[in-house]
Parts: sequence; C-alpha cells; structure tokens
Amino acid sequence: MTKQKPGLFGVKYSNRDFTQAETWGKNQFNSSFPVGLTNFLASRNLENVYFYLDKELKVKHKKISAKELYGIEPSSDDLFFSFESPYTPYQQLVIGSLPRVDLVTQLRSNGQCLRPIEVKLTALPDNSTCVLSEEYYGCEIVIRPDTIVYLACSIAANFKDNKKQLSTLIGSQFDEITDWTDGVSVWSYISEMIAVIDRIVLSVLEKQEPLIMQPIWKTNGKSPKLADNCLDVFMWSNFAFTQLFVDVARGELSEGVNRITRHVRTIIWLFKMLYDFSKQGQINHHKIIDELSYNTKNDKAFAVSGRITHRYMTCAELTKPRIEKKEIRKIILGGGQNLLSPERRFDAIIYNSPELFT
Repeated sequence: MTKQKPGLFGVKYSNRDFTQAETWGKNQFNSSFPVGLTNFLASRNLENVYFYLDKELKVKHKKISAKELYGIEPSSDDLFFSFESPYTPYQQLVIGSLPRVDLVTQLRSNGQCLRPIEVKLTALPDNSTCVLSEEYYGCEIVIRPDTIVYLACSIAANFKDNKKQLSTLIGSQFDEITDWTDGVSVWSYISEMIAVIDRIVLSVLEKQEPLIMQPIWKTNGKSPKLADNCLDVFMWSNFAFTQLFVDVARGELSEGVNRITRHVRTIIWLFKMLYDFSKQGQINHHKIIDELSYNTKNDKAFAVSGRITHRYMTCAELTKPRIEKKEIRKIILGGGQNLLSPERRFDAIIYNSPELFT
C-alpha cells in the first residue's frame, strides 16, 4: 500500500510542496489550509456563506459555490492554486509592481488567471466578544494595505474602457485639493469621498465579485480548545467589503471624530486610487500608501473587532460552524499535522501550564 504524502484536501496542483516542512509554517498554513477546507465543504455539497452588497448599500447573505469562487470546478484537473502570487490581469492597472495576493486560481492548461483571493483565517470569538454568549461571538479581521490595492483594481477594472464614466461619477470638486498629504486639506472632503465611493459601487453593482475569503475557527470561549463544530468559510464580495470600513468611518464621523483614523485613511487611499485611475488610467499604489500616511503607521490598513464584524456576519453558520473538529483529519492529509510549526508564545505557555502555580 502506497503511503499518502502530506497535503490538503483537494489541493492537487499548486506552487507549494506540502511534503516540505517550510510549507507548513504559520504564514503559509494560514492561507493554504482554508483552500483545503473550502474544497472539503464542496465535496460535501456545502456552499460558502457569501456577503454581498444590495442596491440599498446593505450587506446581505447568500451562498457561493467553490466553482463560482475559483472560477472552475474545485475537482477539475485543470485547476492550479498559485499561492502568494500577483493576479496579472491587474498588472496594467498599476504603476510599478503589482502586490501579491494570497491565492490566484489558474488554469493549468494555459496559465490563465481566474480569481484573486485574499485569505483571512480568523479566530472565533475574539477578545472583544469572548465574554458574550455564543450567538454574539465575532471575529477580528485585520486588513493589509495590499488588500486595498486589489480592492481598487477590482473596481477600476470595470472602467478600464470607460474612464470618462468614472470621472463623471467622481466629479471635479476634488481637483481643488493641492496637497493630498496634508490631512487638514483633505479632511473637509471625506464625506463627499464616501458618497462618491457609494455612487461608483452602485453604478457597477452587478459586477461585484468575491475578493476576501474569511474562514473561521471556533474555540470554546477564550480557551485553546476547539469547539465541536469549529470550521466554516465566509466570503466577502469586493463591494460588501468596502462597506465594512466605510460604515465604521461613518460611525466615527457621526460621533464627532476629527482626525484621520485608519478607517478614514483607507477611504482616502481607495478614493485616491480610483481618482488617479480616472485621470491617468493607472494607480500608483506605492506612492499613495507611502505618502498618505497621516502620521499613522501603514503596516496595516485597518482592523475591525468582532463586535463590529458580528453585525455583518451573524447567521446560523457563525453560531454553529458546519465542519466538526473530528473532520480536520480529512482535510489535513498524510501526516501534514506533524510538519506544522506553530508560533510559541510565552504568555500562552504560562496560561496553559497551571501546574506551575500549584
């Protein structure tokens, strides 16, 4: 009998060698395991929960199959998973190098890129919701600047052959801004930027597409023990994701915040990328992210706590994920778990060593 090689369910062809220990390091595992999980859901005829935007700018739920997500049947022999790769159809939309995205699905037969997918494996509950009852558990999600570049490209691509329409939606009032790096100069335009982003999104609403995969893993409260039903997959469309940080910024503004927070800055980044695209047909994302920092580190775009994400994500699958912990052995194959290299944290080791205090 042939011994099975380490691997993940349904990941037959990829640019990662799962027989090598380095492929199972934290950063790589966090983007590759969710693909195996998605494939496993599909094998059981279960679809992913999909957050999309409706014409009232409300985030709604429906289901999306792995085929719709990947752009090809997950069982196809022509499917290639290219991790940490640039989605080359966006290359001509930017100046300089295009950032890598967590996953690009491709056709093996001709190398055609099908989907760019950013993967955010998140814990349920987070610190802000672990003291609440289960139905109020939520996940913190942290977004990197490169994700905003992909968001902007996914929107701009709809206007590649019609930049005039994008210019009309934006209007001319922002031409008055002479120094985009000056937060004081930009501040008075924030509300109108939000209105423009909403107009742009609504004008191509039927073109929204999946962008962010957010698998969840659930524990019993704050403990390190997995819940019996512990895994599921949620997908954000590019437009639904936009509302996540725009809504938070709207709340901050209505509460009287008078400084450029990370959420407000993300609005400025996204708007400036689309504004520049309407003018020049390309996005200089390096320049925008580096220069429009407004005295806040740009190592991440923004983070949203579980108390906020819960209002968008609440559903039966969040309260009771569909995959049980006993099924993990059907997703991680061939002894792959023995190659994992989890991060060691001193505080976690102390917490999990009560005998030290007896």
